[in-house]
Amino acid sequence: MSRTDDRLIVALDVPDAHSGLELAARIGDAVSFYKIGLGMLTGGGLALARELKDEHDKRIFLDMKLFDIGATVEAAVRGLARFDLDFLTVHGDPHVVRAAREGAAGSATKILAVTILTSLDRGDLDASLIRAGDLADLVVERAGRAFEAGADGVIASPREAALIRALPQAAGKLIVTPGVRPAGAALGDQKRVETPAAAIGAGADHIVVGRPVWQAADPRAAAQAILAELP
Repeated sequence: MSRTDDRLIVALDVPDAHSGLELAARIGDAVSFYKIGLGMLTGGGLALARELKDEHDKRIFLDMKLFDIGATVEAAVRGLARFDLDFLTVHGDPHVVRAAREGAAGSATKILAVTILTSLDRGDLDASLIRAGDLADLVVERAGRAFEAGADGVIASPREAALIRALPQAAGKLIVTPGVRPAGAALGDQKRVETPAAAIGAGADHIVVGRPVWQAADPRAAAQAILAELP
């Protein structure tokens, strides 16, 4: 697969920016899109995003999952959009999405709404006092509301991707799926998982893979193997 196939987003879930740069160097041109999450925020995550973008011509997905009152979300997104990010996540509550869209106005940053975290199941939702109902139904309903509020796309489990893609509101929108594991890989902390090919086949535009790449003895080969699985 060529570098231009950016359907694979590798999650740089490593301790700091130095480790992230080392990993990206090992992977080389096999991957063109990286996710930097909240766990690396205090380890130089924003500096890493800028260096990968400006010096190495990579696309950047900043996974902050912002949630706050509208004015605060808008201000935070406006500041982050100055880093020329490709994707930025916020929670999918409509007031959060609307504020994020305002903050990203005039930039190329696309706002992705989190529906329900892929590490959660119905028991977790019950413990959080989230209303009763099938988890997949709730994900699809939240996705539709996020699209209506102006989200450019959503983050959702591969198991809900096809249901979301079928929504009328999903036309022209992005679906990005974490919870993707190559066949035979450990599940880690994910509970709703599928293979890379199944996720793309279900309607996902991008898949996010972390541990199976960065824990591999040869991260470049691991990334290439995942890309080779994609239809």
